[in-house]
Amino acid sequence: MYYHASEIKDIEVLEPRTSNHGIPLIYFSKKRENVLVYLSNAVEKYCKETNFSYNGIWQKWAAYGFRKEGKQRIEEYYPNALEKTYKGVSGYIYMVDEITESNFQTNIPDVTSTDISVKISDVEFIPDAYTAILEAEKNGLISIMRYEEMTEKMREWNRKTIKKEYEEAVEHPEYRHFLRGNFSEFLEEFED
Repeated sequence: MYYHASEIKDIEVLEPRTSNHGIPLIYFSKKRENVLVYLSNAVEKYCKETNFSYNGIWQKWAAYGFRKEGKQRIEEYYPNALEKTYKGVSGYIYMVDEITESNFQTNIPDVTSTDISVKISDVEFIPDAYTAILEAEKNGLISIMRYEEMTEKMREWNRKTIKKEYEEAVEHPEYRHFLRGNFSEFLEEFED
């Protein structure tokens, strides 16, 4: 079984779309719990909640990685990031039985892609992504590093990374708005 998450209801056929890799693909995970993070985009959600008007392609915020054993680890880089991003967000996990895998390889464990449209075989409604993520953590399927657990070394990496991301986001005012709203203490030297 292959899993794909979306906020869009009633999809019957998934079609390849151009993503940040610049190639029209559909991405899937072989693990249901790993697609929960795709039910919400923190940047888009924050902008909409703060009435930031934007009509372009939304920058993505993917605060997760994988442990050595291949288990997904969601990381909070600002206070209550998990709750702010996922609480109250509903969506759908679409399932397909089989796909024709593309030649494109990612370095993300258990992820594959196809460049061919694929018919949905089943769908699961997720009423609250935050609740579903906490349930996956409780069941040992994913791990979560809360903001309070961040080491000083990670905090320093966070500071440097956020400054660099902000500097490079000239073409993405929505991303800069999100970074300013959640990391203002790192960005005091910048003027808009």
